[in-house]
Amino acid sequence: MCGIIGYIGDTNVLPILINGLHRLEYRGYDSAGVALLNENRLYLQRAAGKITALEQKLPADAPLSTIGIGHTRWATHGVPNEANAHPHCDCHQRLAVVHNGIIENHGVLRQELIDKGHIFQSQTDTEVLSHLFEEYLASGMPLSEAVRQGLLRVQGTFGLAVIDEETPDYLMVARNGSPLIIGHGQGACFVASDTAALVGLTDKVTFLDDGELAILSRNGVAVKTIDNRSVDTRVEIIDQNLKRIEKAGYPHYMLKEIMEQPQTVEDTMRGRLLEEECTVKLGGIGNDIDSLLYARRIILTGCGTSWHAALIGEYLFEELVGIPVEVEYASEFRYRNPIISEDSVVIAVSQSGETADTLAAVREARRKRCKVYGICNVVGSSIARETDAGVYLHAGAEIGVASTKAFTSQVTVLALITLLLGRMRSISSARGGELLRELQQIPQKIERILQQHEQIRALAEAYQDARNILYLGRGYQFPVALEGALKMKEIAYIHAEGYPAAEIKHGPLALIDKDMPVIVIATHDSIYDKILNNIQEVRARNGRVIAIATEGDQEIKKYAEHVIYIPDVLEPFAPLLTIIPLQLLAYDMAILRNCDVDQPRNLAKSVTVE
Repeated sequence: MCGIIGYIGDTNVLPILINGLHRLEYRGYDSAGVALLNENRLYLQRAAGKITALEQKLPADAPLSTIGIGHTRWATHGVPNEANAHPHCDCHQRLAVVHNGIIENHGVLRQELIDKGHIFQSQTDTEVLSHLFEEYLASGMPLSEAVRQGLLRVQGTFGLAVIDEETPDYLMVARNGSPLIIGHGQGACFVASDTAALVGLTDKVTFLDDGELAILSRNGVAVKTIDNRSVDTRVEIIDQNLKRIEKAGYPHYMLKEIMEQPQTVEDTMRGRLLEEECTVKLGGIGNDIDSLLYARRIILTGCGTSWHAALIGEYLFEELVGIPVEVEYASEFRYRNPIISEDSVVIAVSQSGETADTLAAVREARRKRCKVYGICNVVGSSIARETDAGVYLHAGAEIGVASTKAFTSQVTVLALITLLLGRMRSISSARGGELLRELQQIPQKIERILQQHEQIRALAEAYQDARNILYLGRGYQFPVALEGALKMKEIAYIHAEGYPAAEIKHGPLALIDKDMPVIVIATHDSIYDKILNNIQEVRARNGRVIAIATEGDQEIKKYAEHVIYIPDVLEPFAPLLTIIPLQLLAYDMAILRNCDVDQPRNLAKSVTVE
């Protein structure tokens, strides 16, 4: 949530800030702003709306500067307007602060500062920080000490950056629970909440840990803890490709990322399939495999799309490995007292590796001395660093807020893990070879589905005015129904619900009429006959059935008004195919309804606040 970019060096800062904000806009797009120092005077510009609104407000003769900070906001405290946009200043506009996270004790601090004469201009929790730092500066402290002392008073999460008129050669940053990355350049330093903002600027970074504060200058970086202990920093090299974060000719990031899935699924498997042994090699968990192999119970946890991938993982683990699995919403897991023994394993699933609830679930599991694994996409992310072991997706940057390629890569990783463990426990070489060969064919089969985009677009045209849509699936396809419905809600703003198909007679049948599209995932699997019965229950109530079916299935045409075919596939891996037409359908419906596909209203990517 929200995006931060900052720079100190010898180059005009404003183009760096604006370019960085554009690359971070998927993290929040309610408002944006920049602050920079020109001849030791603070220049501030903010705007409600997207980055383009900010650009329109910037004058052609905007001051030149070599130090500045920028922010793009996803609103938590305070409505999305210019007054609540970051950066926020102190009473005298001496310093400016940008902040991601939530200051939980902001109410108490605000009242204390008001009582001391401070005047607030916004409804945000962030503005408390600028006035708090101002209070310590007024006592004669240098900026670094004023920020440190102020943060000792703060309860909550933050990733923040501060510039000050009277300290023009330093940029202060600090982190607690909200990611910040320092970039190292020649005579320059950068700070960002995401490596995407640093692509083309530097590949040398330092990931700040929680409770750390850094002083950035043109000569380098000094890091210490907020409680004033020194820190040895480590510079890492990131591998970022500019082409992977651009649209590459597509009208939207989401469509690009849907169309990339043959490649991203292949990249997820690359170098990990051992054909001769009919198994898998996963270096990230190789040294910790015994904990998984002999676990009495596995808990998969995640949020949103990652939770749906985890549900598919439950089916995979129990069928292929034979270990009992529970799937928990991370937001619920962290606040109850889960019964976790030392022979349990927790696997956290997250695209960004920064999801606040999932990270809190990881920490809760570790407090209970449980082995914790991570499945995430972002190298150097908090979950990647705080888990005992894990597997990266290698799906490349996902910019569209509605996750697509990360979902299929997460399911692919879960399939790889279960195939590896299954071969070590009970799966025969013949069965392992069959599963491995099927995985190798998945990218080509996804490509064949993508070639049906025109047919799916025509279907979207027929149903673009629907007010409600029901998605039904059974077995492995139930989580796909949930994910398909989520996509429709996220970007087309149509109320949609995913349901186990057999459960419709326990309530949802009351909703079925001639105006209700019902999307049924009816692949030719072990419960095909059962799903046909469910389709007939819908048709008997005049529901309009759209079926996702297996190529060659002519029987389904007797029951469904429309059919989208997918290639034949082994049942455990069918979700990797059946989700593709549902992603495309949601995309096309959103386009026809003039919705903002990449930046849907009220949403942002990488949910780093509760």
